[in-house]
Amino acid sequence: METPQGSCIIGLYDETPHHRDNFIKLVKSKYFDATTFNRILKGFVIQGGDPDSLYEKGHKLKPEQKWLAAEFVPTLYHRRGVVAMGRDVNPAEASFTTQIYIVDGKPMSNEQLDAVEKKYHQHFSEAQREAYRTVGGTPFLDQHYTIFGEIVKGIDLIDKIAAVKVDKAGNPETPVWMKLTLLTPKQATQALK
Repeated sequence: METPQGSCIIGLYDETPHHRDNFIKLVKSKYFDATTFNRILKGFVIQGGDPDSLYEKGHKLKPEQKWLAAEFVPTLYHRRGVVAMGRDVNPAEASFTTQIYIVDGKPMSNEQLDAVEKKYHQHFSEAQREAYRTVGGTPFLDQHYTIFGEIVKGIDLIDKIAAVKVDKAGNPETPVWMKLTLLTPKQATQALK
């Protein structure tokens, strides 16, 4: 993923194959190259990929814009650097196929994690707690939004994008475009060296 602020490499998870395959299809079609990160909320998420508001009255969705059934996996959680699909408050918690976000989040104490567990009826493993205490994340999103990948190189891109000047709603004053390229296994191996 390239942006005006720099680039990163995203690894995709096999555990959420429908979301992974949807993302790959959109990357191959260059869909995301015409979109931006339209919502940047420092300490929470960096969201983009949706060039048209889903909720505009009378607006017809493009063929690639649809709902995708949730794929929640207990071992995948919203630590910093994770990439997931956005959604609205639909009861099935289905993802909007073209809306992605990267978790920024912030470190949390055990007491804060206890409060999240109680409020959202969740249970965090010790590995999750360690990640949330040290690298941070957004634990209250766990098992409510589908995760399909994570930044495996260039995680500092999060800080660079989060530093962009935004309005009160998190909309950047200057567009933060994205260009995504699918790497072959050989290219990925070379890039990760």
